[in-house]
Amino acid sequence: MNQATPRQTILVVDDAPENIDVLTGILSDNYRVKAAINGEKALKIAEKSPPDLILLDIMMPKMDGYEVCRALKQDPRTRKIPVIFVTAKGDVEDETHGFALGGVDYIPKPISPPIVLARVRTHLSLYDQNRALEEKVRHRTAELNKSQFEIIKRLGRAAEFKDNETGMHVMRMSHYACIIGKETGMDDVELDLLLNAMPMHDVGKIGIPDHIMLKPGKLDHDEWNIMKQHPEFGAGIIGEHDNLLLQMARDVALTHHEKWDGSGYPCGLAGEQIPLVGRIAAVADVFDALTTKRPYKDAWPVEKAIELLRDEAGKHFDPALVDAFLKNLDKALIIREQYAEEQ
Repeated sequence: MNQATPRQTILVVDDAPENIDVLTGILSDNYRVKAAINGEKALKIAEKSPPDLILLDIMMPKMDGYEVCRALKQDPRTRKIPVIFVTAKGDVEDETHGFALGGVDYIPKPISPPIVLARVRTHLSLYDQNRALEEKVRHRTAELNKSQFEIIKRLGRAAEFKDNETGMHVMRMSHYACIIGKETGMDDVELDLLLNAMPMHDVGKIGIPDHIMLKPGKLDHDEWNIMKQHPEFGAGIIGEHDNLLLQMARDVALTHHEKWDGSGYPCGLAGEQIPLVGRIAAVADVFDALTTKRPYKDAWPVEKAIELLRDEAGKHFDPALVDAFLKNLDKALIIREQYAEEQ
């Protein structure tokens, strides 16, 4: 065996010391062997330093091998470790029960060294292959997620070409949204999705005619009705998917103009009928729009924008989300400065 490669660890569990000695003698030339004389000790060893494989006796006092296997498979830290039962019990019912609990094989007593070595070698090889495959899947999934996030961002940028808003607006409002999301209890995974979904809020503006999107003056009634279709256009562009990021991006695009009191568009949703991410987007989007200079208006002072948020809490905005945002206003102002418009 190549000594430069760390030796794999086998945990032998048996209440009879002589049986442990026999298995240790068979395995120790090729593997690192740990031993436990009862189920409780075996679980502690496996939890603290998971072995690569467990050889588990069935007939043990207090906690038999079946109970040990069940406990191992219920613990996320140890559930994937292959368990081979070593037992004198050879009935089909016993074997069926062991396999149902998650055991991968049986080694009969009295022990045959060639059988022990062959079974251990086979299941360690399978375990290594499974771990390598899982790592490849994790790596590939990370690459796919990165690609999805990049596509989302690029679609968001495409919408900017149809609007007077800038990429900095998208950055600011996305980070404002994460401030609110974190205050509401979102975890890191949800916050990452939120950060990458927010740039899609106005992607539907791609479907609005240029003479409306780029009109320098106020829109008339008919033009405004066309403009109000952009949330539905956005939802259509994104589509319906099982992917969590795309689901969230669709909710943001469709509902960021809904209002807490039901007077928004396109669906006239009210209160918690509006998805949380849509309610978050509404606060983040409006605050940034108010405090940023646009071709048709000057930037509002932050104090005036805060006053409007408070006045509109319970009408335009979810009051709890306004509170969450204002509670973290210092963080928002740092983001506002960090992603300021180029002069």
